[in-house]
Amino acid sequence: MKQIIQTEKAPKPIGPYNQAVKAGDFLFISGQVAIDPATNEVINGNIKEETHRVMKNIETILHEAYLTFQHAVKTTIFLSDMNLFAEVNEVYGSYFNGDFPARETVAVKGLPKGVNVEISITACLTL
Repeated sequence: MKQIIQTEKAPKPIGPYNQAVKAGDFLFISGQVAIDPATNEVINGNIKEETHRVMKNIETILHEAYLTFQHAVKTTIFLSDMNLFAEVNEVYGSYFNGDFPARETVAVKGLPKGVNVEISITACLTL
């Protein structure tokens, strides 16, 4: 069975997808970018501010599904430039207590809305 997870506390999808889908024992959170859900505007400060906004958006979706970052089992990070890796990694890592999920990080030619970082997460409901 599949359940759609939506919250007004995270940015609305900018295309034909959902914020998250719960299927079986997993929650699949769509890639989140640095959009402030209150204003629907892109946060274009520095990369640390962007990454915090992305992680807060993810956290809000996790909470809507009654989960936390501790339920994360897999993440994917997309960067506009691999030179941003260290700063993104520092912010990203601060949202976990050391029990990190599996992850890959890749640099891509471009991201939606001209942002520098996009992160998606798969979480397990039964930890």
